[in-house]
Amino acid sequence: MKRTRLLIILSLIFVMLWSCKKYEEYPPEPQIEFLDFLLLRDAQGIDQRGVLRFSFTDGDGNIGLYDYDTLPPYDYNLFVRYFEKQNGSFQEVFLVTPRYINDTTIVYDTATFNGRIPILTPAGKNKAISGEIEDTLFINNPLSAFDTIMFELFIRDRDLNESNVIQTPPIVVKKQ
Repeated sequence: MKRTRLLIILSLIFVMLWSCKKYEEYPPEPQIEFLDFLLLRDAQGIDQRGVLRFSFTDGDGNIGLYDYDTLPPYDYNLFVRYFEKQNGSFQEVFLVTPRYINDTTIVYDTATFNGRIPILTPAGKNKAISGEIEDTLFINNPLSAFDTIMFELFIRDRDLNESNVIQTPPIVVKKQ
């Protein structure tokens, strides 16, 4: 009887300690932090792409878009702005790409570096999440003679909470 009572008391203590497990707590608005940017060169030694890496935290774990989320404000959740250093200061540049409707008609679209982060919500009771995200970006603008670029970015969760804005350091792109 004493042994049964001891087992019950030890089990209750174990359950109480387990239920007191501390989880990471973050604010419901996502937070991001720049980690690094890796240049990717082609076979000719020209920088064509780069891998942007940043960390994130989110208290309610609602980062990410479903495949069927395609209309604003749920078309993108990673927002990236592109800058070139022109005459000593960084200027935002909007890239324009040609699209042919037929043999004689060209329409110009504005290219974007914005992206889509997939659903990251964890299973279970605690929804707080943290991790790292990598995004590969095309960095060699053939329409520009400037070789120093920078990116600015933020993310948005499904409640439309926006994170802080971060910037990469200046990136010197080898063009030829």
